[in-house]
Formats: sequence, C-alpha cells, structure tokens
Amino acid sequence: MILAIDAGNSRVKWGWYVAGRRGSGHWSSIATVSLIEFAATSDHINPFSATHENPSRIVISNVAGEGAHQLLVNWLSIFDAEPLWVKGERELCGVKNRYHRPEQLGPDRWASLIAARALEPGRSCLVVNAGTATTADALSGGGEFLGGVILPGVDLMRFVLHEHTGRLPLQDGSFVKTPRNTLDAIETGCRHAQAGAVERMYRAIGSDSRCLVSGGGGKALIEQLDLPCRYVENLVLEGLARIALARSSARTPASS
Repeated sequence: MILAIDAGNSRVKWGWYVAGRRGSGHWSSIATVSLIEFAATSDHINPFSATHENPSRIVISNVAGEGAHQLLVNWLSIFDAEPLWVKGERELCGVKNRYHRPEQLGPDRWASLIAARALEPGRSCLVVNAGTATTADALSGGGEFLGGVILPGVDLMRFVLHEHTGRLPLQDGSFVKTPRNTLDAIETGCRHAQAGAVERMYRAIGSDSRCLVSGGGGKALIEQLDLPCRYVENLVLEGLARIALARSSARTPASS
C-alpha cells in the first residue's frame, strides 16, 4: 500500500493507494485538513497512523515549506518505508520536462502532469490546479511539458486588493455579468482573471486539447470556462501514486 501526501499552501491531503496488476489500483481512503489544523495536531495523535498500518511506500509533494517538512518527517518516522520527496525531473512516466531547470518545477505541478499523461494518454492537455495559487501547464500529446503559468488564486487576489488599496473591502461578492457594486466588481474581476489566463493558455496549445482542472477552486473555475473541461479531484495524489509505482518498478530486478 502506498501513502501519498500532498502538502499544499493551504491544505494537506493524503491518500492510501492499493496497487493492482498492470498499473491498476484504487484509493482505500483520502483525507484532507487545513495546513493550520495539520500543524496543530497533537504529538500523540499521528494523522497517518489512525486508519492504516505500515505502508510499503511513502511519496510526498511538499510546497508548504520547511515547517511542514519537519512535521512530516516526525510523523512518518514511525513507518519503515523511506519517504520519497518528489521534485521535478527531466523525464518520468512518459513525461518530458522542458523547464530550463527541471528540478525547479514544483512537485505538485510535476505530479499533476504525470497524472494527466496517464489519464489522457496521447492527447495534449492543459493541466490546471486552482488553489492558493492557480497554475496552468501545457502538456503535448507526445508527453512534453511545454511550460506553464502561475498566478494568484481568487482568494489571494481578493486579499491583495484589500491590503494594497485604501478602501476595497475583504468580503465575498457574487460573479455577475455587469457588476454594480464594489463586492461584485472584485469577485467578478478576480474570476475573469482566472478564466482568462486559463483560456489564453488553452488557445496556445490547440483547440483539440483537453483541460484537466483540480484544486479547491477548480469546480468554481470550470463554471467560468468556455472550453472542454474535466474535473479531477485528486490530480496531485494520482500523480504521486504513479511516481511511487514507477520508482518501485525501477528498483525491482527483472525476473529470470
């Protein structure tokens, strides 16, 4: 069984993946908590040992910083498996990384690209994660990561407007076609910015591509997009499981 952990900027999500034959498998359980709740977990209550026993493999994407790294190290020390801390690589699982410095590609983006390649084999994709930040990454039909964009997510956009202006409030508004109050103007503007960035990236890679959307803000983003989309709730975890399986296969000698 694989323990896959996605430590993001706002939330920590983890899942227990049961591998089957020929690359098949399923998730026996998935859990998620806010990063604040995760950091406040009691030393006597290990969030990873509550439901399952020792995993055979542990694979982690961490973009939450050194504090989250140390928490994970401490809690995972009860298991025998050595954690695999994912980072961008030149090539893995049929995906070629064309970043100028492949290791600088975020582990969550790398895992999402690998998941997209498995879910849409042979097809070009725009891989979108909508969370604290929104990323939109172009993947060719041949498995090349061509590049991508990073922009603030909706909540971060709202916060920045509030912090750096004298009078704009930090309150929820509604998305409407023609906003006639300040709250709706902020909400609509932020959501237009998200959708506009995604749609421009989509046009750049071709209209026959698929758009895979994930993240906490993914469902709301899809409502604004005028292009074929597929929501994948646990895209990063899906990619992490495949990375763990690929690494395991590479270490297993071929049978005689």
